[in-house]
Amino acid sequence: MPRFLTMIRIDEQNAPAEGPGPEFEGRMAELLEEITKAGVMLDTAGLTPTSEGTRVTWSEGKLHWSDGPFTESKEVIGGYALTQCKDKAEALEWTKRFLQIHPEHLTVTAEVREIAEG
Repeated sequence: MPRFLTMIRIDEQNAPAEGPGPEFEGRMAELLEEITKAGVMLDTAGLTPTSEGTRVTWSEGKLHWSDGPFTESKEVIGGYALTQCKDKAEALEWTKRFLQIHPEHLTVTAEVREIAEG
C-alpha cells in the first residue's frame, strides 16, 4: 500500500497565542486514535517554531545557513503525518477529517503527497 506524507502548513506569524483550546485537543485525540486503530497512521507530530530552526541551502556550490525565525515565509510546516492508505482518495479523506476538526477561525493548509517508493 502506498505511503503519503501530509505536511500541515500554518501561518506562524498569526497563530493565536491561546492555542486552539481543550475541545480541539479532545477531537484531535479521538481522530488520532481512530486513524491509528484503522492501521493508517504510521507517525505524526507537530514541529517546534521556526525560531528554533535552521535552513540549510546548497546554492552555487556552497552551503548557506539561515537561523529562524523565517519571517519571510507566509506559511511554514507546522506538523506532519505519515500514513499508509489504499490510495490517494483515502489519504485525502483522512486529511479532510483532520482539517475539519480545527476551529473555524484558524487557517490550516495540508499538502498531501505520495512517497515515491524505490
